[in-house]
Amino acid sequence: MSGWRGAGVALTSISMVALLAFGLTRDPREIPSPLPGRPAPGFALAVLDTRDVGGPAWSGAGDTVRLAEHRGEVVVLNFWASWCIACRDEHPVLSRAALDYSERGVRFYGVVYDDTPDNARRWIAEMGGQSYPALLDPGSRTAIEYGLYGVPETFFIGRDGRVARKHVGPVTPAVLTEWLERLLAAPAAEAAP
Repeated sequence: MSGWRGAGVALTSISMVALLAFGLTRDPREIPSPLPGRPAPGFALAVLDTRDVGGPAWSGAGDTVRLAEHRGEVVVLNFWASWCIACRDEHPVLSRAALDYSERGVRFYGVVYDDTPDNARRWIAEMGGQSYPALLDPGSRTAIEYGLYGVPETFFIGRDGRVARKHVGPVTPAVLTEWLERLLAAPAAEAAP
């Protein structure tokens, strides 16, 4: 009986060590998403008017942005909130990239998550403005469609309308450059069927 007990303890120990070893090979910041490679969930969201807080006068302020209208373009969709500390870190990076890539046809949108329009406007003013439109997501329906775990999260959408990458946490210049260059370099046949 003690032989079986010893074998059981050994088998359990080996299993635990194997599970621990597997876990150590994983990036704890990487949250799996079923979206990469699949069509991006469509949305129609109102543009937050930020002219009164130092934002540019968007031609579409108060209008609705529809993802379907950007088929054939690369889209960066960033979910953020005024209460998000990490969103402060990535804001200048996104604003700079939006300016740098605007002439190359990349569209940037910031989706306000679980926040009020007034808080979002104040936050944008505190951050010195924003070089791309902020979109309102009442009831967080779009965030739910994208499987948001929290903010900030950024989705890179290719010209074919498919999610190419989901980035969790503050986006860096290196991540933006890597994914935008990759999506912009995609052959036209691949990018827009």
